[in-house]
Formats: sequence, C-alpha cells, structure tokens
Amino acid sequence: MREVSMFGGRSFMVREKMVVSALKDGDLLVRVPADRHDDLVGHRGASQAEMGAGRTMGAGWIQVASASIDEDDDLRFWITAALGHNRSVTAG
Repeated sequence: MREVSMFGGRSFMVREKMVVSALKDGDLLVRVPADRHDDLVGHRGASQAEMGAGRTMGAGWIQVASASIDEDDDLRFWITAALGHNRSVTAG
C-alpha cells in the first residue's frame, strides 16, 4: 500500500491501483466494480463521481459525501467494496 497525491486529495493505492481517495472537502472517491455501480450508487450519500463540473467519470467511480462516512461502519463498507474490486483487478 502507498499514499499518493491524486484527484485533488490523498489517494491510497494497493498493488499500484487506487482504492480510495480522501478529497479536500472530506468526501471519499471510491473505485468499485463497474457491475456493482448502480447498486452502490444507491447508498446514502453516494453519487456518480465527476472529474470537474459536468464531467462524469465512468461506472465504478463513486463519490461518497463526508457526512455519510462519519461512522466507522459506514467508512468500512466503502473500503471493503473498494478492496474487493482491487483484488479482482490485481489477481494473478
């Protein structure tokens, strides 16, 4: 694991792939499986991630509002989803 500056925040990389990024405003950018995107974006505080106003990122990129991850269990949920995706794309 390593920490790098990326997406205007501090990103956490595992096996050279981004897992999550803590953004300057306190929100969390999360990398998840594209096939789970629609289900996960329905969670409280989750939305389609944007790279600047009106420029949506693809499926599998979700932004989670800081107020929605203020409890350990809520933050753990998103980190677990992101680590699951990371394992699937770095296996082998």
